[in-house]
Amino acid sequence: MAITRIVSLPAIALAVVATLLIVLITSVKGTGWEPTTDISEEVLEHRASAVPETEFPEPGNRAVGGGGGGAGAIPAGGDGEEGELEEGGTVSSGPGDIPEDEVEYFEVEFVKQGETVELSNDQPILEQGEDEGWDLPYACRQGQCVSCAGQIADGPSEDFVEHDNQQMLEEAEIDDGYTLTCVAYPRDSFSIETGEAP
Repeated sequence: MAITRIVSLPAIALAVVATLLIVLITSVKGTGWEPTTDISEEVLEHRASAVPETEFPEPGNRAVGGGGGGAGAIPAGGDGEEGELEEGGTVSSGPGDIPEDEVEYFEVEFVKQGETVELSNDQPILEQGEDEGWDLPYACRQGQCVSCAGQIADGPSEDFVEHDNQQMLEEAEIDDGYTLTCVAYPRDSFSIETGEAP
């Protein structure tokens, strides 16, 4: 079978002319597109006016580069012991600086998660809960807000945890069992309800 090709020179010329005409018309006319107005500030102001004022304190450190992380930071104050620096100065050591051979483990029941796990006394409750895969509330991770607060049902929180430089809870709240899980290190077995603020 022979395949015949029919090439029409006038058809090709007509197609080329039509294509050039379309390109010319669209480049002269333009697309008519104009950028939309930026309304992000208006939306933020509207959202801010719609949120009711509360007495819940804002985290003290939300600025970019405003600290965060706390890795390598030396806590101000705190209940830690003094340690010697090589050059003769002193530095405060906190509950997270326990030597490996002195680490103890305690049974802690997370009421809302419905599980009891063993927690070590050299890491904060928040970090160890996250290691279990739980999405626990937090904001500053430095004891400067109450976003990570929890309540220990069995009594004063200081009977069960050591607070490392928490700055938000008053003595009466600690007596009611409240703790900040980001700076609370287990010292005994207990039950805690996370996400409970005073």
